[in-house]
Amino acid sequence: MHAAHGSLSLRQYGPSPGSHAHDHFQILLGLEGTLELEVQGRGQRIAAGSGCVIAPGERHDFEADGKAHCLVLDTAEAGWATAVGTPVQAATALALARYLQLALARQDSLAQHYGPLLLLDCWRAPQAKPARAQRRIDWSGLIQWCERQLHTPLTVADLAQQVFLSPTQFAVRCQQELGMRPMQWLRDLRLQRARQLRAQGLAVADIARRCGYQSASALTAALRQHTRH
Repeated sequence: MHAAHGSLSLRQYGPSPGSHAHDHFQILLGLEGTLELEVQGRGQRIAAGSGCVIAPGERHDFEADGKAHCLVLDTAEAGWATAVGTPVQAATALALARYLQLALARQDSLAQHYGPLLLLDCWRAPQAKPARAQRRIDWSGLIQWCERQLHTPLTVADLAQQVFLSPTQFAVRCQQELGMRPMQWLRDLRLQRARQLRAQGLAVADIARRCGYQSASALTAALRQHTRH
């Protein structure tokens, strides 16, 4: 290893050379093809953009049916100890590996000097956090609660409070899951209940009061407009 932080090289792998170990870290990053690797009895596959950090003393073997090309770093840099067993971000790693692949072919390139450090920095880059599971909205339970409150002037905040979300979060989820804004959903619920009560023969004025409308005429106008849409 002639560079301060290790030596980079491009290698093509084929038949297995037999199990062996090194007294330094060896980092493999796939460029093309697929490399079957076994480290301390644990198998893994290295394809383009994926990689592996082999710690000093770990026995490993590899084999490739076709031509597998990898960027390889041999280094004694202690910082690699924290990267053992850690996956690398495939898209970022592949872009860096492709650049270093081209840079290593140039004699005046600084790839051997800075490449190992860039590779370690890439491996240490934080992985994207998995999306946090959203709180499930019990729409059926919310409808039942709303039907008992239709006579009151409900707000988005009132609805959101029932499902333990902020008004903004509730509005987003309502649009995502029901395809409409919260107050549009509530209006449809009021008018659906109004039609049910009309079918039961209740007076329009009584229905308006029960469904949260200020007057029978306001309810009649809302039903007429809703029917046109």
